[in-house]
Amino acid sequence: MADFGWGDVRLGRLTLRETFTAAEAGGDSRTLALDGQESWPPRARADVVAVHDSINALDRGTPIAVTFTDKPERNGYYQVKDADSTWTEYVGDVATANWKINLERLGSEGEIDLQSRLTGTVRDNDFSLLGERWHAPPIGHYAYYTGASSPTSMTRTGADGAITVYRSVPANTSPRWGCDPGDFLDGRVRINDTASASAYEVDGTDRPLPADDWAMSNGLVNVIPSASAGVLDVQAYTGGGWHSKYWNVTVGGSTMAAWDAASILRNDPEQCIIRLTASRSPGRATLDLTLRRGSRFVEGYLQSGSAATLAVYRQTLETNTSFAASGYVRATSNDLDGNRFAAGSAHTFTAHANGGVSLAATAALDFWLGVEAGGSSAVSGDAATDLRNMYIACLAESTYAVRR
Repeated sequence: MADFGWGDVRLGRLTLRETFTAAEAGGDSRTLALDGQESWPPRARADVVAVHDSINALDRGTPIAVTFTDKPERNGYYQVKDADSTWTEYVGDVATANWKINLERLGSEGEIDLQSRLTGTVRDNDFSLLGERWHAPPIGHYAYYTGASSPTSMTRTGADGAITVYRSVPANTSPRWGCDPGDFLDGRVRINDTASASAYEVDGTDRPLPADDWAMSNGLVNVIPSASAGVLDVQAYTGGGWHSKYWNVTVGGSTMAAWDAASILRNDPEQCIIRLTASRSPGRATLDLTLRRGSRFVEGYLQSGSAATLAVYRQTLETNTSFAASGYVRATSNDLDGNRFAAGSAHTFTAHANGGVSLAATAALDFWLGVEAGGSSAVSGDAATDLRNMYIACLAESTYAVRR
C-alpha cells in the first residue's frame, strides 16, 4: 500500500491509503472521521473491489485496532459508527472507491484493557467430561489478568510466530489483557478469498465467498476445500511448515458432489465460522467449520435434512487406535512429519476404519479434526486427550474494551 509514497491506515483487517486529514471531535464521545479514495490504476481492480466490499461490510460495535503510518499518535482502539464506499467505474479505463468511515474512540493502548468475555458452559457430551477452559489472546499481548487465581500457560509456534495459550482458566472470570494496536491482529483467525491472484483477506460477514476458493487459518491450522469434491484439506503447522491431511465428508455413504455455496457466519480475530451448503437428492446438507485463535484443531458440525449415516474420516487409511468410548481416535504411529492425527466428537460415535468419526441414523454430527504436534513426543496441551478436553470446553468469546 505504501508503494506510491502514501502511508497506510489500518482498520482491523482492512488496509487503506492514509488520508491527509483525520477529523476529530469531542463531547459525549470522541470521534474520528476519515475519508479517502482507492483506485484502479494503480491498484489492481480486484483489490479495489475487495476494499469497497470490505468497507461496506465493516462490523459495528466491536473494538478494532486502528494504526497510522504518518499519524501514529492517533493509534488506538475504536469502533465503527458508520462506513460507506461509492463505486465508480469507466469500463476498461478506471475505477474508484470513494470511502468515508466514522469511528468512535475507545482509548489508546495505555488507557484500556481488552476483556475477553468467556461465556456459556462446556459442551454437552456423552462422556461425563468437564473439559479444560482455555484461552489464547493475540501474539504480543501483555499483563494477562484473571483475578486472584491464575491459569497455567503453554506456547504453540505457528506460521505467525509463538502464541501463548492459557490453560485451566478460572471459571466465571473474564480475562483482561493489554495489547499494542499494532499487535492486535497477530495470531488472528482469518478467512481468505483465494479466487483472485491476490488471495485477499475478507473483512466482515456480509461478503460473498466462493464455495471452492477460500482458506481459513489461525497460523496453526489451515483449512481449505480440496480439489476433490467433499474433501477437506486440514493442514497443521509444525516443524516450520504446513502439512496436509485430507478428510472425506460423507452423508449416507456418499461424499458431497460439490459444495454449492459458502457463507461467513462469524469473522472476528478470535474466531471465524464458515458454513458450506451442498445439494442432496432430495434436500441439502450443511457443514459449519469453526476455528479459534490458538487452537490446534478445527471444529465441525455436519447436518442433513433427513437422518443418514454421517461421517468424517481420513481419505486414505491411516492405522489408528480407537478411544471412541472416551470421545476420540488418533493415529497409532507418527507420520513422516512427526505428528499423529487426532479426531473426535462430544457424542457417542463409531470409529471409522480409515480413522475418523461416524454416526448412523442421525441428522447431525459434531466433530473436531487436528493433530498431536510432535506425535508420541507431544508436549502437555498438545496430546490427543488435551485436544479433546479443550474441544469440550471451547467457550463463546467476545472482546470488549474496558477502561483501566
